[in-house]
Amino acid sequence: MCGIVGLFLKDRALEGDLGGMLSGMLATMCDRGPDSAGFAVYGPTENSQVKLTVQSQDPLRFEALQSALAKALGSSAALVLKDTHAVIRLEDGVVGQARSVLEEQFPDLRVLASGRSIEIYKEVGLPTDVADRFGLAAMSGTHGIGHTRMATESAVTTMGAHPFSTGADQCLVHNGSLSNHNNLRRELKREGRIFETENDTEVAAAYLSAQMDKGLSLGGALEKSLGDLDGFYTFVVGTRDGFGVLRDPIACKPAILAETDRYVAFGSEYRALAGLPGIDKAKVWEPEPATVYFWGR
Repeated sequence: MCGIVGLFLKDRALEGDLGGMLSGMLATMCDRGPDSAGFAVYGPTENSQVKLTVQSQDPLRFEALQSALAKALGSSAALVLKDTHAVIRLEDGVVGQARSVLEEQFPDLRVLASGRSIEIYKEVGLPTDVADRFGLAAMSGTHGIGHTRMATESAVTTMGAHPFSTGADQCLVHNGSLSNHNNLRRELKREGRIFETENDTEVAAAYLSAQMDKGLSLGGALEKSLGDLDGFYTFVVGTRDGFGVLRDPIACKPAILAETDRYVAFGSEYRALAGLPGIDKAKVWEPEPATVYFWGR
């Protein structure tokens, strides 16, 4: 079944409240997906810095990682630890070296996201517990998306939780099921794409990244996906500049959007939006089937 939430802030005065608002929205979706949860938060960019979000089932591994990065890069890397995740802040020019350290010395660690503004956190457990573990309510930023999972296509694991990120500052959450994801995975593997899970959402994320690498905009990639992806789905996609929404041509999965002069919000159900400030004056509507929506800066 799964639940999706998304929040894009137009009013910069709300940026300090992003995590609290998103946390409340995610909590209402617990019964749509109680087995695992995740969220992406887009914060301010810092000059030429890039962030890598890394996950480990053994957080003690981060101590060894910090030592290895310091040895390879000197003072060019800084780690911020949050439970089973670490955010590595790097200068743009040393990202390749940092990835080499991770691949060669720490193959057990998983890079969940990379980019100038994105951070992704996800784990197995009740969504409210996952949000609390990572301190979502205290996070700030410009926009974010979240997902609560009820596993149907693959096992309940941290890596099977959403969001999935396969491009810089890009991620995807998905409610539904793709019927041709195995064929698409094989095609994308032939193009050099690497997959961590059997989850169909990872395939959709990789598909969009592949189309954008070929020169399409996000909107163009989403439009093309309507012909290439079979199944029923609602996608919410995050980018550095904003977020987009797409429903399949049948639109059998529930979805609701709300917009005010201060924010745009998405939820699988209206109750996810009910606690937002000024929601009583918002324009509220159900997104049309096979129609790309995007809000950005």
